[in-house]
Parts: sequence; structure tokens; C-alpha cells
Amino acid sequence: MPAGPKSVADPHKELRFTRGAQASLFALLGAVCCGATVAILLINLLLSEPLTPRWWPLVPLPAAALFFRLAIRCARHAYIILTPLGIEIFPFFKARDNLQVLYWSQIAGAEVNERDQLVIHLDEARRSGVVASLAPIPAGRRALLARAIEGRMNREPDEGDSPH
Repeated sequence: MPAGPKSVADPHKELRFTRGAQASLFALLGAVCCGATVAILLINLLLSEPLTPRWWPLVPLPAAALFFRLAIRCARHAYIILTPLGIEIFPFFKARDNLQVLYWSQIAGAEVNERDQLVIHLDEARRSGVVASLAPIPAGRRALLARAIEGRMNREPDEGDSPH
């Protein structure tokens, strides 16, 4: 079993969104590969003369293992985290090297558009920013993310918050 995410100091202060939609797709692909193994094995056992060499039922198993591993990784690790400091976006590959942290003080606006994208504007003219697809997040969770982003963007700045 792969190592899970590290424990968080104050988990009640952050919202974590995982790649649950991708995880279910990878789990389904893994199950299909396992089913193909069983089907090939049964066909060879039921026939008096096997159609394929004896090792053929093992061919889909490495793909199944890979898909199940990806499913576990997508379900356990965060994709987007909303913290008191800002928004953290983790890419699929090399998350430690390519992590994007956008602090609330540098975000001029953020929204979830109709194409299921998180659009973060870094200037008032909306010429620079970050666009993150929300397709990896399950559909039910996208509404929660949109609500959290909207609530944070509509919040009045505290005395301790720095202006844009």
C-alpha cells in the first residue's frame, strides 16, 4: 500500500478536494482488466483445446495493478486545497515539484465557470491568472468547491489581511 498523505496540523481549517472522479475511472479500468483475465482463463479452461497460450490470462494483470494503484493515489491525495492562506493546486505528476500556491492576498477574484473550471484572476483587469479543470473532482463536490470559493471571495477583508 502506498504511503498516504502526511497529517495536517489544523485539518479543520482547510477544505481538501481529491481526484475522486478520476479514481473511480481508474478503478473501473482495473476491474475491466481483471475481468478480462478471468474471461480469458475461463474460456481456456472450458474448451478442450485452449485458444491462447497458458500465459495469456496474465497479460491484463499488470495494467490492472497500475490502474488500481492510480485509483488509490487519486482517492487519497489532494488536488485542490483551500486553506486560510490561499489555494493550493496539486498537479497529477510530480506534485511536490510543481505545486502551485496562490495566496488570498494575491487573488483578485476566483470563480467556478459553467465549463467546470476554477478560474483564478490575479489582477483586477482579469488578464492573468490560473485555470484549473474540475473534471477530476466528483460532480457533487464541485458545487461545494464553488460555494467555498464564492464565500471566500465575498468575505470582507479582516484588519490583518493585506490589501490586493
